[in-house]
Amino acid sequence: MDWSNVTAEDLVEALREVDWSSPPRPLSEFFSRFTVPRSSAKWNSRLKCNLYYYRTNYFIMIVFILGMGFLRRPLAIVAALTTALSIAFLNDSFAGTFNEKVTRTVRQFSPHLAAKMRPPLTPVIRGRPSAKRAIHVCGQPRWVFVLVFSAVGFILWFVSCGLLTVLWAFALGLLATLIHASFRTPNLKARLNTFREEFRAVWRNYSEL
Repeated sequence: MDWSNVTAEDLVEALREVDWSSPPRPLSEFFSRFTVPRSSAKWNSRLKCNLYYYRTNYFIMIVFILGMGFLRRPLAIVAALTTALSIAFLNDSFAGTFNEKVTRTVRQFSPHLAAKMRPPLTPVIRGRPSAKRAIHVCGQPRWVFVLVFSAVGFILWFVSCGLLTVLWAFALGLLATLIHASFRTPNLKARLNTFREEFRAVWRNYSEL
């Protein structure tokens, strides 16, 4: 895949739809080989490739840096978790997996309540869905959970007075991510993983026809 032709919007859309449940890459691979990109085009392509391939590692690294900054503010940790959940619900894979696990757990105690938590059916016209199926969580539109967790996180940030701390910690995490993604040389495994994700995307689009 030619990452130089991938726009920032395409990368954000891919990160939103991709499965984030995959385990992080081993540290021996994460800190394997670093080189200086030969040109700005090479740097642009490398940056996008590494952000996509090491996404789980970068997420864990940012969370770890945030946690180190919150050692003296326990309430800010709860605020960070609620904010992270509100962001995570924007990912299709996370929202779908969360809804499936919660519904499965509720079904063991109350099948009637679990039936109400199912997402509404999408009308089908001539064998095809009339519109793109919206993501639902526990029977409610996804944006409801995003707004609720965002509001709770904002209140907790205000109460804990840890907003400045999180801004510095988050900026440090983003800087560490940018440095690693810029100088980590993409290996063959990263390229093969990209091709596999492309095939899955094409097959998913084909199956929806």
